Amino acid sequence: MRFSAIVRGVNYSPYKLRPIVDVIRGKGVGYAIAWCRANKTRRMMPLIKLLDSAVANARYQNEQLTPDLLSVTKIQVDQGPVVRYFKPGAQGRAMIRRRRSCHISVVLEAQSSEVSRGSKG
Repeated sequence: MRFSAIVRGVNYSPYKLRPIVDVIRGKGVGYAIAWCRANKTRRMMPLIKLLDSAVANARYQNEQLTPDLLSVTKIQVDQGPVVRYFKPGAQGRAMIRRRRSCHISVVLEAQSSEVSRGSKG
C-alpha cells in the first residue's frame, strides 16, 4: 500500500532542500527520521513534520504499520511561489530579490507484503 503526505509553501528554497531529500530517498522511514533529527539545521523541521504526518496517515489506514515497516519510495521538492521585491543596488539602481518557497511531497510504501494486504495474524 502507498501512503502520502504533502506540505505546501515551505519558506526554504528548493535548491537548498533537494540535496537533503536526495539522501533519504529510498531509505526506511525510521532511518530517515533519525537522520533528519541528527542534523541540527532548521531546514530539517519541515521534513521531520512531513515524514511524521505520512507515518500518521499510514497508521490511520492500517494500525499494524510501524515506521520500521515503511520506506520512502518517492520524495520530491517542487518550486513554490516566489515573492519578488526590490532592494537598493549600486549607483542608485533597484536590484530585484527573490524569496523562494517550495512544495514537498512524500510517498511511503510498506516493505512487507503481508502488512500491505492488511491481514491480521
